[in-house]
Amino acid sequence: MTESVIEVRNLVKTYRDVRAVDDVSFSIEKDTIYGLLGRNGAGKTSIMSILTAQNFATSGDVRIFGEQPYENARVLGRMCFVREGQKYPDDAKPLHAFRAARLFFPNWDEPLAQRLVTEFQLPLRRRIKKLSRGQLSAVGVIIGLASRAEITFFDEPYLGLDAVARQIFYDRLLEDYTEHPRTVILSSHLIDEVANLIERVIVVDRGRILLDEPTDDVRDRASAIVGDSAAIAAFVAGREVIHRESLGRVSSVTVLGALTTDDRARLTAAGLEIAPVSLQQLIVRLTQHAGAASRDTASSADTAPSADSAAKEATR
Repeated sequence: MTESVIEVRNLVKTYRDVRAVDDVSFSIEKDTIYGLLGRNGAGKTSIMSILTAQNFATSGDVRIFGEQPYENARVLGRMCFVREGQKYPDDAKPLHAFRAARLFFPNWDEPLAQRLVTEFQLPLRRRIKKLSRGQLSAVGVIIGLASRAEITFFDEPYLGLDAVARQIFYDRLLEDYTEHPRTVILSSHLIDEVANLIERVIVVDRGRILLDEPTDDVRDRASAIVGDSAAIAAFVAGREVIHRESLGRVSSVTVLGALTTDDRARLTAAGLEIAPVSLQQLIVRLTQHAGAASRDTASSADTAPSADSAAKEATR
């Protein structure tokens, strides 16, 4: 049985009248790379901040290694949180940040840190506030990788990094994870770039968990079908369609559910084309579909009579 290092139950975070995290429950398994994915404002950073005790939950229960993380040195010393816009003292330089990290993280790997400094071409003696956005991101990436913490959170770690630097990050993450397994939670909008890294996907939308599955299972969840509109309409009848586009008599639909051998035979006989749906496409379509359903529900609620008005109408 796989060991869980994080257990979250009925987690709620409210900022004034905004419910950023809405009754969320999930588990994070040991030595697994997770993708925590979703749109801006979906609640990802709030969740990670609560898990790392940098924010407080409104309600719910969080257990890291079986314990509450707040003011718990036994837990906090085993985690690393690399977040967007990390603040440093005005006169701090990268070498100061790495010296502090070396003292804080017991598994710190100095040779790896030095190798990454060279690969990212990071100026160690330049003040951090003078670094470019990409160089600042490199500081966080180096700390996240060289810390070798048992749980590492990367919140949009690539911001400002060019394509070459991002690939260095992905390659070193996978390489070091293979040699030194640990739990990694990676939040990213570049889903196609990280798709081959992540082993399990958690999709957050409007503060709720939309999807929590192994990546390989997610890839088989949907298919794109293109061809004659009438033939497509006949095939998708009774199936869940999460996206539809039409141009004249040609339609393209994204349909949920694995296709059977018989399904594929029907599609071929009807002259319809089947295309795979990338992880990024699937998450975009699922999020859009959930958003449309939410708007429809809200619209119905707005137009439906209230309980009081319905009662009055019934007595007339």
